[in-house]
Parts: sequence; structure tokens; C-alpha cells
Amino acid sequence: MKIWGISANSHDAAITVVENNNILFAAHSERYSEKKNDAHLHPLLIQDAEQYGNPDVVVWYEDPYLKSLRQIQSGQGFQFTHPKKYLQKYNITAPVETVKHHESHAAGGYFTSRFDEAAILVIDAIGEFDTTTIWHGKGMKLEKKFSIKYPDSLGLWYSAMTQRVGLKPNEEEYILMGMAAYGDPLKYTPMILEDFFDSRHTLKLRDNLHRGCMWWRPELHTEQDNYDIAAATQFIYEMVFHDLLDEAKKLTGSKNLVLAGGCALNCSANSIAFQYFDNVWIMPNPGDAGNSLGAIAAYTKEFLNWESPYLGYDIPGEYPTEQLIDILKKEKIVGVASGRAEFGPRALGHRSLLADPRGDDIKDKVNVIKKRQKFRPFAPAILAEHAHEYFHMPVPETPYMQYTSRCKHPLAYPAIVHADGTSRVQTVTKTDSPRFHSFLEEWYRETGCPMVLNTSLNIRGKPMVNTREHANQFEQLYNVPVIS
Repeated sequence: MKIWGISANSHDAAITVVENNNILFAAHSERYSEKKNDAHLHPLLIQDAEQYGNPDVVVWYEDPYLKSLRQIQSGQGFQFTHPKKYLQKYNITAPVETVKHHESHAAGGYFTSRFDEAAILVIDAIGEFDTTTIWHGKGMKLEKKFSIKYPDSLGLWYSAMTQRVGLKPNEEEYILMGMAAYGDPLKYTPMILEDFFDSRHTLKLRDNLHRGCMWWRPELHTEQDNYDIAAATQFIYEMVFHDLLDEAKKLTGSKNLVLAGGCALNCSANSIAFQYFDNVWIMPNPGDAGNSLGAIAAYTKEFLNWESPYLGYDIPGEYPTEQLIDILKKEKIVGVASGRAEFGPRALGHRSLLADPRGDDIKDKVNVIKKRQKFRPFAPAILAEHAHEYFHMPVPETPYMQYTSRCKHPLAYPAIVHADGTSRVQTVTKTDSPRFHSFLEEWYRETGCPMVLNTSLNIRGKPMVNTREHANQFEQLYNVPVIS
């Protein structure tokens, strides 16, 4: 049976196609429309999904009735649209099944893991009524053990604080993480806990933050104030994260953990999980777009054959290793758009802007190209067999940039080290990324450096390059060679 999972009509629309538990295709609508976090399906995305066959059934990533009920109760008004009616606008007429939002997150994480038993911690802004849930996965069964309900939400609070420091909520939370390294985490922590939290341990908030908190402490408005607020926000998030991990451990007794939901992208905090669990799995797309895959897993309750995140639009041809290295050695910066696009928010070598990490001016140059703030850090992609020589790794392999590691030689590689001395490392193996691995091997042979700076091939506020045409446009607009 061919199944389509769809997340749409809210933000970050996506489609996943699965047949016989094999993931054939998964892609984001934004990559086709060139509109960041596009809420709606795009005709070309649907056309690409149809190349793998029309669906026998479509699984929608949340329960529209429960979501509508929560919106009514919270004063947002009646906003109900049945998924079947929504999909008919796109000529998708297969039978439609629905699953619950947090169940999609939990199932997507668990059923792509290699665990046959695990604790599952889901943290996001909101899904119907749930905002944080703990599940126990065993065999083919998922059991919800714990939940926190709207409006008490760690994710909503984090997004509200993102807006408070001048960033875009539901999009630029990762920038707040970067800002945190420039602030004092203790300066405003007592104030924030007092003003926002009735209880940290049970996550009770004083206010509904669905519409933000721009009203909070307007006298704190300098750049350094924003850095200090960001640092306190990250610090408090990690405090609550500790509490939730401890609860997940107590409720399940498991040695294995699956992290899911949009907050699983908080790479600065994720390493804390290893203080409670021996093994941790985070699907490379743990947010709402990943629920297009998770919805299928929640519906079938069967393990999916997860092989790699390279599941999207295909730019055919050999990986242009020789051309990339020639340009990198001369120009220090080059873009690549080759093979199938990554399913998830992070570029992993197929839609990447690459640079030599050794130059003192490289970080600033890449930030200028990407139109980002100067403080923003970049990630290294490194041959996995050399990672321990350069970083204090939380685990031997981190193929999806989901954890931070302290760099052992920060002065030698300034372009990939953040202000706090950490790096968000992507380890690269032949198994996880054979094409990118071959490139890095050749780069290492020619330069003696086993890593490159790796960031997404886009500019701030825009989606990653998807097609060869998009790559050509990027090259022309930003005067950066892009090889595809």
C-alpha cells in the first residue's frame, strides 16, 4: 500500500511517501515555493510525490476537531477546515485518515529509530492540547505516560522570548541559541522565573504566551540586554529539560531515548540527554514538517526503513568533488547542489555552502553572503574517524548536527567555533552520506584538513536551494559559485 503523510495548513507544509515501510520521498513545500515555512502545499511538490505513485490513503498529521476545539476554548474563534476538503483543492482525493499531533511526533521518532524499546520525549509549542508528552515505546506499541496541556508550554514560552529579543517566532529560535553565548545566563534568570513561571518543575506558566510577551520588561532594550535575556532563556530551557528527562527516565525505566517535536532542534541542550540515557535518537526532521513522516508511522505503527535524510528533490549526476575542491582551494567558499535534497532544516552536504574553516575572515565573509548577524556560528562537517581528534564528542557520531561539542583547537579553526567554544558537529561516514564522505576524503588528502565549514545554501529568511535553477539564481544573485 502506498501512503502519503501530509502536514499542511498551519506552517512548514511537507509530504512523505511510504510504500511497504520504505520511505520513497519526503520534502518541504517551502523549497518549491521559495517561501520560508510555507504553510501550504505546492503543486510542484505534489507533482514530485506523484512520481512515486498516487496514494491509496493519506494520513493527516493532527486531529482537526481537537485542534478546532482548543482554538475555540482559547478565544481564537472557529477555524475548522477538514483535511479532506483542504486536499481536494490540490486534486488529492484519496481517503484521508487523521492521527494526533504529538502521536505523530512520537511515532516518527520511535519508528525511525533502531530501538525496540525506548522513552520518547516530545516538546513543541502546541499540538491540539498537548505541549509536552512522554511516551513509552515497546515493540509496535506506543503508550502515553505523561502530558502537559495548553497553555502551559515550554515551546510557546521559548518562541515568545525569541520574539522578545527581536527575532521572528516559530522560525528564528535557533538564532536565540546563538545569541545566548554572548549573554550572562544568570543575570535575568531569577526575574524571568518569577515573572513567567508558577512552577518550573511542573511547568506552570503565569500567562498564556500564544501571542508573545512583547509587554515584558520594556526597559530591557539594549543589545546586551537581549543577549542576557537569550542566555537566561536557554539556561531556563535546560533546567526544565533536565526535569523532563528525569521524569521520562522514572516513568519508563528505559536506557534509550527518542527526542521529538520542534524543541528537539535545540542542539545546545540535547547533549544533556546523555546524563540520563545511554542511547539517544533524534530524527533529522523532528519538527512539524517531519510529522508528514510521523503521521504515517502513527497510522501503521510499524518501523520504517530509515536509511538517510536525502529524500527530497533530486539533482542527478555525480557529486562534483573535483570542482568543489578546486574552487575551495582558490576562493575558500563554494556552494553545492547535488543529489537528493535533505529532509529537515539542516544542510548535510547536498544543498550546502562550504568553506575552508581555517581562515580568520571566513566566518564574517559567509555571514555577509547569507545576510546574517555577525555573531552567528557555523557548523563543521568532519570525517567521522577524525572527529575525536578535534572535538570532545558526546557520542562518536553525530551525523545530523543535533549536538554541540567543545572544540579542542578553536584558534586553528575559528570559522566553526562559537563564542562559548562549542561547535555543532556533523560527522560524515560512508554509510550516512557516501557522496559527501568521498568529497571530504579527497579534501583531506589534498589539504590535511578533515573538515569544512558547512551551512545551508540559502540566505537568512529564505529556504534552502532546491533545484538546479534555484542554484543558478543563488550564484547570480550572491556572486558565489554553486556547483550542481
